[in-house]
Amino acid sequence: MKTNLKKYAFVLAIMVLMLSACKKFGDVNIDPTRSSNLDPSLQLTNVQLRFSGDLEVNEKLGLVFTMPLVQQIGGIWLNRNGQFYVYDRNYLSSLWNNTYNNDVVNIVDAVNRTKNDPLKTNLNAICRIMKVYEFARITDVYGDIPYFEAGKAFTDGIVQPKFDKQEEIYNDFFKELAEASAQLDASKDAVKGDLFYNGGIASWKKFANSLRLRYAMRLVKINPDKAKTEAQAAFAAGVFTSNAEMCKIVHQDVQNSYIDIRGNGVSAAFCQSEVIPRVQDPFIEQLRSTNDPRLSHMVRYYIDIVNRPFERTDITDQVKAQIGYNGVPPNEYIWDGWMNPITIDIPGVGPTEAVNNDQKAQLANFLIRNNAPFLHQTYAEVELLLAEATVRWGTTFGGTAAEHYAKGIEAAISQLSLFPGGPSISSTDISNFIKGNNLIPGREIEMINKQLWIALLLNGPEAYANWRRTGFPALASSTNYDSSVQTTPRRFEYPIFELEQNAVNAAAAVAAIGPGGNTWTNRVWWDKP
Repeated sequence: MKTNLKKYAFVLAIMVLMLSACKKFGDVNIDPTRSSNLDPSLQLTNVQLRFSGDLEVNEKLGLVFTMPLVQQIGGIWLNRNGQFYVYDRNYLSSLWNNTYNNDVVNIVDAVNRTKNDPLKTNLNAICRIMKVYEFARITDVYGDIPYFEAGKAFTDGIVQPKFDKQEEIYNDFFKELAEASAQLDASKDAVKGDLFYNGGIASWKKFANSLRLRYAMRLVKINPDKAKTEAQAAFAAGVFTSNAEMCKIVHQDVQNSYIDIRGNGVSAAFCQSEVIPRVQDPFIEQLRSTNDPRLSHMVRYYIDIVNRPFERTDITDQVKAQIGYNGVPPNEYIWDGWMNPITIDIPGVGPTEAVNNDQKAQLANFLIRNNAPFLHQTYAEVELLLAEATVRWGTTFGGTAAEHYAKGIEAAISQLSLFPGGPSISSTDISNFIKGNNLIPGREIEMINKQLWIALLLNGPEAYANWRRTGFPALASSTNYDSSVQTTPRRFEYPIFELEQNAVNAAAAVAAIGPGGNTWTNRVWWDKP
């Protein structure tokens, strides 16, 4: 993986300049420098790497908004928009502007370049899957979006694409994933430039089917019959069956910038802050109250060193002995609820004061290293979704709800070992934890999705989507004196630029939202109360 990233780094930097749409001319679909002979495999590489490597999107979407919104991390100034619902139109627009300008243009073009080439049928199928994955992140945040006409300024001359209904987009997702999975054939073209599976056809089939399961479960409230049909079809086609099959990308050990995307963009967002985000109390309490063996590994106390997070002094044992585990409440900054200094004894240093910031726990270093893997979709997620599907629709998913639940928890705990420096928690500890947290009749869906909330840590957009579709864990709105609204935001607002430059189509989309229109307290289609 490191060799691949180094190999493609220079080429990708050039492609970003070539393939980004030019905002100067007022449309996110136009690329006046489009090449007639770009290698679509390099376009695929670019899109894959940017998904988790792009600092701009992963900072604004993950660290600023979605992870604080679902009360996983918070406490610092950079978290206030998501944690306390502080309105910032520019930040809400980041995903839209950067993804349509770069990734949509590339992946739509790659699909078009390969769709009629009999020597690139596997590459075409993989690009189709990647296209669904890219658009899903956008529509799950914004709702109705340009989809069928997006990125087609050059192929079809569409410079002001219409907005499509999210329901229609999802129907096309299911079609595309089913067709792409069936299209993949190990006897045909070898795919180069694939940073997810290195061209592994069987793996891509399972990823397509596992994504289909994820998106099927989005519909459990708005269209349960469709959700059941698609979930059963996805399972029958073959989803992940072990941690070895999950979809992830292994980043390089470099500190990302807004240009260099080889490192983990989520980690870069954490590590560039003068003060590292803290863990929110609800997340700590979930781990603590269930005797979760992950708690002591994932949640640590450190003495910060500005901009040098991996040189911090770990003081967990000394602080925990005096105050236990303490994070930040959902409605407080790190400097609210001020804590008096305590004296600790650091080996080799001696008696030291641990001040307020030192007494508010953080995510462990191994989780936010520059070379931490980004987990796009895990086996743990699949098993927990199958557990929920079984609760809802019966044992047609290869086991009982309890069996899937246990497998999901085991996989989620075990996946921590994939991080450099991450723990290998013993099978005995895992087994004891599962036995102590068996599914309780009447609370199965709640318990399953609390475990999914933990498993999705560091994948903020997905954690936010899963929380909205299920309502679990039950999180109270976390307003404070800085809040712009008093209820938890349910979607992102369309950018001003789009409302102005694609005015007619955007106006129709805003009207379709209903009362209140383009506000972040309204809901996307599948997010039914």
